[in-house]
Amino acid sequence: MTEPAIGDVEGRDAGSPVSVIREYTTVAGTGPRLHQHPYPETFVIQRGRALFTIGAEQREGVAGEVLVAPANTPHKFVSLGPEPYEAVHIHHNDRFVTEWLE
Repeated sequence: MTEPAIGDVEGRDAGSPVSVIREYTTVAGTGPRLHQHPYPETFVIQRGRALFTIGAEQREGVAGEVLVAPANTPHKFVSLGPEPYEAVHIHHNDRFVTEWLE
């Protein structure tokens, strides 16, 4: 199970054109199901590693990397453990807009 989000901020509430999710989990195998946004999402991985599916590509993202899901591109990730996964997910929109695909 993923721990509660810490510090999610919709940009419109902070006077910003971007929204931010601070992602943190200590449980391997967790992550959001396949979804997409009408804007890009940038993943700044601070600790741990996760398997990302972005469109037709699968890639392991590790601490220190930055990955981007382009607008209208299905994507998801799953934490790989054993260390915690911690990242900042930047939504290039002033509010969260998500279409769940599974």
